[in-house]
Amino acid sequence: MPVVGTKLHLPSPRRQLVTRPRLTDQLSSPPGVMPRLVLITAPAGFGKTTLLTQWLSEQEADGCRVAWLSLDAEDSDPRRFLTHVVAALQTRAPQAGVEALTLLEAEDALSSEAVLVSLVNDLDAVGEPMVLALDDYHVIESAEVHEALTFLLDHLPAHAWVAITTRADPPLPVARLRTRGELLELRAADLRFTTHEAQAFLNDVMGLNLDPAQVAALDRRTEG
Repeated sequence: MPVVGTKLHLPSPRRQLVTRPRLTDQLSSPPGVMPRLVLITAPAGFGKTTLLTQWLSEQEADGCRVAWLSLDAEDSDPRRFLTHVVAALQTRAPQAGVEALTLLEAEDALSSEAVLVSLVNDLDAVGEPMVLALDDYHVIESAEVHEALTFLLDHLPAHAWVAITTRADPPLPVARLRTRGELLELRAADLRFTTHEAQAFLNDVMGLNLDPAQVAALDRRTEG
């Protein structure tokens, strides 16, 4: 199955952006201490992808392998989803998923668990910090895909984890992960600009040269 290469590229900033260390610092932990799932949930326009990209760029600089996948509605097909996940992981660990791809291409009746077991074993053998980033997970509507990702979350080695951006909580075991301390989440309330960030965006990025009172008024009206 052919894979569109641009779906596998960590987005590069196209313009000056507001740095948000108060948020990226919340997402950062020493290797092996990261939760199984990093979940960034907020409506459209809150900068979820931008924040995830900023954080992952820092992770890459620290030696973490970052596998990126931009999702679309067609990825609700389980075979396509798993093929794209393997392709994303292979951009950072070419040896991972070789057998999984063979299973995906050869089996008429797809056994997702067999594919996932093979993939998890390969990731365990990598032995280095790695994150699988799934952007726009809200487009996924397939129960089989949700089940496959749940299997991954339950079985990933300690040095690997998943990061998701989504507009609504996905049907994943979020409550269980939260209870176990295996979930790190940021929501709309976290992503809203502080007054300082609003000033940096309006004046430094947009070049509007607003005074502090005008910035504060806009920040209040837009609720960050």
